[in-house]
Amino acid sequence: MTVTTSVHRRAVPPSLPETTKVEAAVNPKRWLILAVLGLAQLMVVLDATIVNIALPQAQHDLAFSNGDRQWIVTAYALAFGSLLLLGGRLSDLFGRRTTFLVGLVGFATASAIGGAASDVQMLIAARAGQGIFGALLAPAALSLLTLTFTDPAERGKAFGIFGAIAGGGGALGLLLGGSLTEWADWRWCLYVNLVIAAIAFVGAFALLAKQKSDHRPKLDIPGTVVVSSALFGIVYGFSQAESEGWTAPVTLSWLLGGVALLGVFGYLQARVSNPLLPLRIIADRTRAGSFLTVFITGTGLFACFLFVTYYMQVNLGYSPIKTGLAFMPMILGLVFTATRSAAIALPRFGPRLPMTVGMLFSAAGMAYMTRITLDSSYVTDIMPALILVGMGVGAATAPAMQGAVSGVQQEDAGVASAMVNTMQQIGGSIGTALLSTVAATAAASYMEGKAASPLVAALAAVESYTTVFWWASGIFATGAVVAAVVVRKGLLPAAPEGTVVVGH
Repeated sequence: MTVTTSVHRRAVPPSLPETTKVEAAVNPKRWLILAVLGLAQLMVVLDATIVNIALPQAQHDLAFSNGDRQWIVTAYALAFGSLLLLGGRLSDLFGRRTTFLVGLVGFATASAIGGAASDVQMLIAARAGQGIFGALLAPAALSLLTLTFTDPAERGKAFGIFGAIAGGGGALGLLLGGSLTEWADWRWCLYVNLVIAAIAFVGAFALLAKQKSDHRPKLDIPGTVVVSSALFGIVYGFSQAESEGWTAPVTLSWLLGGVALLGVFGYLQARVSNPLLPLRIIADRTRAGSFLTVFITGTGLFACFLFVTYYMQVNLGYSPIKTGLAFMPMILGLVFTATRSAAIALPRFGPRLPMTVGMLFSAAGMAYMTRITLDSSYVTDIMPALILVGMGVGAATAPAMQGAVSGVQQEDAGVASAMVNTMQQIGGSIGTALLSTVAATAAASYMEGKAASPLVAALAAVESYTTVFWWASGIFATGAVVAAVVVRKGLLPAAPEGTVVVGH
């Protein structure tokens, strides 16, 4: 039997043989556990994009307005983004296995309700439910991965695979969503989660050991309320910026209110005995730089997913399935570099080098994408850029995810993992608003003074895409500077600080 306990390193009994500790650290079921965790992570990531392609058919079926259509996307992002830190702390308090299983059941239930929706209100509520249980599921999965793999080499491989899923799942969602919508029905974009969740639940129930902890601090209720409100305000504010504009009172009030509440949250966390987010987690330079890298990647990657999709479908006339297939080289490049950067580069050089180089690759890929025209060739103008972006995101994301949770105490693993997902979600929300506004402004500027015609409209659209791609290239380049300057040189700790695995 293997028991994991949280103690200070100096409290390790000197009589415990070193070989016992090393042997006990190897879980014989660890790769099966990785498959289960990866499946759950894929389900959460898929739902950020899979429903988007199904929206036109769902809108026709349920007869809802364009304003309601936005809420089907926003409801998921609001619930997921605002509750992630709470979900991470709950997994620390009540056990990752329990939280993971509850998250799976809840996510599947919400998906079933959404698939059976008879009106738009039911669908929006179901999407919010997915976000709530996704906020339980995602940090529990990452923290379980952190505590399952303790050998540095194997941990690198595991995080590489997990990072590839986190980075490439959005593109896979486009393909799966297009296939299900075209060949079956839009409702299957939600029903498919029941199959995924059922497999993951059976695997998790059989493979994950029950956890017992003598350390169970009280939940920080004031901090939970403040940070959830702050994140809600920021995500909602950025969603309003996309539709109402950056200077609209509703946009500014939500954004400024959210930022002010984040300041209140930081003040509270420095003074309460059981903080929701212990400031020691973000005080470390490597973890802080890793969080920022995940944030910037989420912001820049949005440009690739959304605007390349628009370009291929609207300007080149690709079907949803063909669009999804067009992203496959990007996924292959992402998987290739994610697994190798985490397993080979990270143990040799530490996280700073692969994160910096990965961001530069992504910046180069988005810069290459600015070459598109009305009739660009996929093979020469699009695919090389997608491969570069995929390789860059893979090289940066996997080490960043590992760096973000390295060296944390066992009781903080859940909330540290939640911070990874929070930064990715907030980054995506900011990317949505910022780059959509940039695109709209660029298109309007191009059309100014020109006679309206289908050709001018098409050229304005291409102008908006290339402008966004330049912005995205700059965002990724900024990420390279952040990784190079903030992240410390050197290797990561081999296991979470304060965690000793002993065999009996």
